[in-house]
Amino acid sequence: MASASSRSVLPSFGVQVALGLAAGLVLGLVAREMGGETNWLTELLGTVGTVFVQLLKAIVPALVFTAIVASIANLATLQNGARLAAKTLLWFAITAGIAVAIGLALGLLLEPGSHAGVAATAAAPPSSVGGWTDFLKGLVPANLFGLTGSTTIAADGKASTALGFNVLQIVVLSIAVGIAALKAGEAGKPFLAFVQSALQIVRVILKWIIALTPIGTAGLIGTAVARYGWEALAPLGQFALAIYLGLGLVMFVVYPLLLRANGLSPSRFFAAAWPAISVAFASRSSIGTLPVTEDVVTERLGVPRSYASFAVPLGATTKMDGCAAIYPAIAALFVAQFYGIPLGAFDYALIAFVSVLGSAATAGMTGATVMLTLTLSMLGLPLEGVGLLLAVDPILDMGRTAVNVAGQALVPTIVARREGLIEGDLPEPGRLAPQPA
Repeated sequence: MASASSRSVLPSFGVQVALGLAAGLVLGLVAREMGGETNWLTELLGTVGTVFVQLLKAIVPALVFTAIVASIANLATLQNGARLAAKTLLWFAITAGIAVAIGLALGLLLEPGSHAGVAATAAAPPSSVGGWTDFLKGLVPANLFGLTGSTTIAADGKASTALGFNVLQIVVLSIAVGIAALKAGEAGKPFLAFVQSALQIVRVILKWIIALTPIGTAGLIGTAVARYGWEALAPLGQFALAIYLGLGLVMFVVYPLLLRANGLSPSRFFAAAWPAISVAFASRSSIGTLPVTEDVVTERLGVPRSYASFAVPLGATTKMDGCAAIYPAIAALFVAQFYGIPLGAFDYALIAFVSVLGSAATAGMTGATVMLTLTLSMLGLPLEGVGLLLAVDPILDMGRTAVNVAGQALVPTIVARREGLIEGDLPEPGRLAPQPA
């Protein structure tokens, strides 16, 4: 009785996240007044945010693997699996096409490259370049667990190594293991039962981590405010304006129109997806936000887990309306305008083509800079132009990632609605969606 009454006193989860963001904003402003990166408050905020993202990323491999294998174990869900996958990819392309069209229009209208206050000496070649073969490389696992390693050389010459993972490879591995377990017949049943049990354990741990979202977002947004001064936007103000205007049009105009066209309430969608969008904005990581996105799509938007288990991880690696559509379109025009290189109708069509398909091509090495290098390479524009934009990239990346994750939640919701997996409108704000047995 006491625990139930205490829970009823707490505000809704979305409100808790909003309060966390507000607290982080205030603490970040205080930390900035204390000296930016060189004080205990900034360090504390950074530690809280980093630990939260590490917890989210730690659960991703287990969540993706167990959820996909468990959903494959249900033969009934495979009857329309191919159609669901095809429609998911189609809607990925539709929304990306709309986003890149908006980006091109804003780039031509505002001409950010012609009004830049940044010197040409700021140009520098990027550290990583995207290519069309990255998709094939990303599909083939390098090892049984889809793990990747990286080595970083610090300014003092010391090397450090880090262990990561490739979500796309984990998806491929999970599908293969799930199908193999079914083909094994009776011998595979104990393994599938174990995976089902493991999935329930993973979801309990996930709920514990997600409960920390208000605290984690406070640390993340506080760190961003303390470290990234808005004064850095001044030389590239026109460019930043174009990016955020494009992101706003996609998020608050295009997405609501698509929801309305499919009989869904935009206000209910954003109320449900708000925790994932806010974590994405603060963390600047679609992969780090993946567990929250999966929870939002299934628990709050009502998309069946058997479908969401495929769509959400796939979207986290290939569905990037912010990083792979709006940003490269406007940034490519910026570079061309800055260097005085004229572009024609064919070039604009090429930008649209690369933006729609490029996010899949660079799925093995996701990121806005990688997508931009792919776009610039296809257009024959100087890759050194990437260096002109790095000063404001962290601030722009917050908005880009928020739009990425909103789209990653939007597409599975629309496809589920069109396929009859969601009946009627979305659940009311604050209420969990019923899940089929």
